[in-house]
Amino acid sequence: MTGRLAQVPMPTPLYTAENCRPAYQLNWSVSVFWRAPAPPVADWLERLKRATESDGVRILEHRLKSPVTSQFLVSTRPETAPPQIIRSLKGRLQYLLRDDVPKAFHRNYSIYSIGSVKRDDVEAYVQSQLDHHVMADERLQERLSRYQIVRPEVDLSAPHRSSHGEYCYNLHLVLVHAERWNEIDDEVLSTVHAMVLRVSRNKDYRLSRAGIIADHVHLVLGCEFLMSPLEIALGYLNNLAYAQGMRRVYQYGFYVGTVGEYDLGAVRRNLGA
Repeated sequence: MTGRLAQVPMPTPLYTAENCRPAYQLNWSVSVFWRAPAPPVADWLERLKRATESDGVRILEHRLKSPVTSQFLVSTRPETAPPQIIRSLKGRLQYLLRDDVPKAFHRNYSIYSIGSVKRDDVEAYVQSQLDHHVMADERLQERLSRYQIVRPEVDLSAPHRSSHGEYCYNLHLVLVHAERWNEIDDEVLSTVHAMVLRVSRNKDYRLSRAGIIADHVHLVLGCEFLMSPLEIALGYLNNLAYAQGMRRVYQYGFYVGTVGEYDLGAVRRNLGA
């Protein structure tokens, strides 16, 4: 025995980017700021759309909010983190304009997650999950009620700041049991509840709501800027599997969607104005 502590090997992740097939709807409103009035949009927008596609960033809408402010509505894949969205838009456009505008942008930006419905509607939906999934036995319904998480003190509407920008990064994540079997054991439900809180605390996620139902889990949370939706989902899946004996508790997949203070329709109407 040497003086060094034995290294405990980390368990091999059960859920990976290779074996999971997510469903997703990830939309963002992104503003970047020109150093001088922007060149004519017709000269670069279509070329930029083609260029960012290879980065997993699809430009849905664009408008000049002012002569020096470009506002984009984009969709992304789960593996794309917010900083990658910024790098794709600014980096690709700077490359397209490199000969005429060698330093096109200020370093600052803003990026906000956008949902198909507003954030408070999603929170209310998750909070009401037990009403949507009523157990036949009232005792089981009461048991499940003890493991719901409602944290009204967590304000997901408040923007945060990174080194050069302002952001709101909120997700709705759904994990579904394999074969949709129901889990009603008190000890297991307590374990799931504790692990959801532990992951959120350890990763500095701002967990607002968690609906822990017999056959699935809903989470609404504000996320760490550098992490992709895929990394966040896999983190919860693997930690929950670890807490339950490294079993395949959940399906090899998940749903993840962005949520925000404005719904997608309102943002598109505003950009089209």
